[in-house]
Amino acid sequence: MGILVEESKSVIATLETVRDYIRWAATSFNCEKVYFGHGSDNAWDEAVFLVLGALHLPWDTDPAVLDSRLIPAERERICGLIERRCKERVPMAYLINEAWFAGLPFYVDERVLIPRSPIAELIENGFTPWMCGDEVTKILDMCTGSGCIGIACAMAFLDADVDLVDISDDALDVANINIKRHHLEGRVNAIASDLFAGVTKEKKYDLIVTNPPYVDLGDLTSMPGEYHHEPPLGLGSGDDGLDCIRQILRDAPDYLSEYGVLVGEVGNSHTALSEAFPEVPFLWLELEHGGHGVFVLTAGQLLQHREHFADNA
Repeated sequence: MGILVEESKSVIATLETVRDYIRWAATSFNCEKVYFGHGSDNAWDEAVFLVLGALHLPWDTDPAVLDSRLIPAERERICGLIERRCKERVPMAYLINEAWFAGLPFYVDERVLIPRSPIAELIENGFTPWMCGDEVTKILDMCTGSGCIGIACAMAFLDADVDLVDISDDALDVANINIKRHHLEGRVNAIASDLFAGVTKEKKYDLIVTNPPYVDLGDLTSMPGEYHHEPPLGLGSGDDGLDCIRQILRDAPDYLSEYGVLVGEVGNSHTALSEAFPEVPFLWLELEHGGHGVFVLTAGQLLQHREHFADNA
């Protein structure tokens, strides 16, 4: 373990301003070789979010604040968080209980995955060209976790009712926190269900969005330490990472409207999914802001290939 973290107590006595602590945090992260993969991709951004989050300041706060001196309690809190980030490899979002997704803040803790899906880009673009905003009235976020995808969809489609579905009661507790945080109690509903088992077929959705567990066994065992703080239920999905998505593909046609669309993310398992269903015309999206393994299928395509999904589920 590097000297920067081990000597945190002496550091408290020498650093004074917000800027000082951001600089020290970034240096510590680089020296300790922490892994970035939960919202930032470099030590400086991670340090800015952690220090400002610890002080309950917005990430775009007035730059003049950076030269403010910290009181002893603030210094100790920040040093403690930096030490946990380096020694325990706890992801930054869990340390400050906040992550941003599609331009919105979300409460997170270790009961849910940290929001990072590239589907955010599709939400911000209104899922064009597949969706027309004023015609979208019902949306389903399958395997919702923190609720970030469904809640962001509710903010993008103001006339739509949104259902958030998850098998985990712990995850739904977090999703409900975020529903209340964004004042969406009237339009967004959290449902406990093992995939579609608890979802009524009478409600046909114009859009089903899913970021299910999709990590295969090989990747799951080799992931950096930061990922082992996340709930395993939200990551692994069988030997090939496809257990959940197979069932979703099989059952989704029963819950989509005639011209409905399924948008799914399977990350590194996209090759395995294409190989499992070579006859299915998955539209794999190229995203401007990065990310991969996101596909689109229409209700018609899902119905056309339903027998393949049923045979392979």
